[in-house]
Amino acid sequence: MSKSDAARSARWGARVWPPALAAEANIGQWSVLGAAVLWGTTGTAATFAPRGSSSLAVGAAAMGIGGAALFIGAGRSALRLIRSGVARPALWLGAGCVVAYPLAFYTSMADAGVAIGVTLSIGGAPIVAALLERVRHGRRLSRQSAATVAVALIGAILLGTQGARLGHGGAVSEITGVILAVAAACCYAGYSVAAAEIVDQGASSRATVGALFGLASLVLIPILAITGSALLASTRGILVAGYLGLIPMSIGYLLFGHGLRTTTASAATGLSLLEPAVAAVLADLVAHQQLPAIGWLGIALVVASVLMQTQSPKPASSGDFAAGGVDVVDLVANGRQGS
Repeated sequence: MSKSDAARSARWGARVWPPALAAEANIGQWSVLGAAVLWGTTGTAATFAPRGSSSLAVGAAAMGIGGAALFIGAGRSALRLIRSGVARPALWLGAGCVVAYPLAFYTSMADAGVAIGVTLSIGGAPIVAALLERVRHGRRLSRQSAATVAVALIGAILLGTQGARLGHGGAVSEITGVILAVAAACCYAGYSVAAAEIVDQGASSRATVGALFGLASLVLIPILAITGSALLASTRGILVAGYLGLIPMSIGYLLFGHGLRTTTASAATGLSLLEPAVAAVLADLVAHQQLPAIGWLGIALVVASVLMQTQSPKPASSGDFAAGGVDVVDLVANGRQGS
């Protein structure tokens, strides 16, 4: 398709919606879902860490090792992005969110309990992302999108509150855990919005993710060195740290970054609500933590929301598609960028 044809398609919107663009958007959604499935394994994997391993060490290992791997994998493209100054405020904001997120997330689970920490951290992210997009870009969440996110949030709440295990450090510790979980949600949403803005400036998703996580690893690796003596003192701990960093974090965030090319940050964080559902199923199957009926109902609602969101998008205008972080004309004319 020529650029003039693409421009006409962008102007006419849904009337001549190209199947290739619908397929590209669906691939983006499934990329985000793939990331959510990988992220859902982190909780179960972390339970195999040696006793005495701090939450800070686990979080720093996951994002620090993963960040270094993503930066190396992106090669010179990430370094060029950092040096170029493209979307520099978003780059530093996103990197800061990547540093803070694992520290807040894993500590919130230690203080307030896994269920509450995961539910608030992951469940609150779509709301924060939608607010950020509203403030920064004036985007409104459609009624259908709001409905699907609401269904997923209800499911996540049911999943998180069933048998919720509060932390054992008293009321102050539990309140601290809740505050940290909310902070983690803000960091997750902030990273998503920042990454989408950088991609929107013309950077590839691979370079964007590599640059953000590479910068974050400069802070997280030293934190791991300071706090990770118990985690890194045994082969099992090293295997756990390696798995968290290389599989859920490296591959997961590559998939998530690819998805942000054709999916808005608020929609992507909504799709990632599949993560706590995957985590709950693995906890039931692997860790033998029996899930009551209300928990399975929560999983069913999350899955229903995901199915609703993965229907082929048919936006009314090119602006709706471009809101996902890539211009529709450039996408058709230039083809898929390297993720």
